Amino acid sequence: MSEAKDKTIALNVRLKPSESSAHPRATNYTNVGVAQRIAYLDFGFIEPALLAAVAKTAKEGQAAPKCLEGSLVTRVAMGVDVLARLHQRIQQVLVGLRDARQLKPKT
Repeated sequence: MSEAKDKTIALNVRLKPSESSAHPRATNYTNVGVAQRIAYLDFGFIEPALLAAVAKTAKEGQAAPKCLEGSLVTRVAMGVDVLARLHQRIQQVLVGLRDARQLKPKT
């Protein structure tokens, strides 16, 4: 008998938006936690003015606040195997962006 080997194949996937996903949401904060081989990705939004104020405070040598409040935009749960594939895909995208930037003529 032959052993089954893990094989990755490329498929075209088209995701139809649901009512709640039809419009993109802005996020400027992410956090990843793992429990029982499930990764929880939290995407949030912190007011840019608040972030700028914290940066200014830190630059001036003052103590940063112990806590910031923002809004949870969404939480995504996925198995760590899916997280690993997401990591691979993000790396591919970033390499592609870097390569495109290097090929772009400087003006």
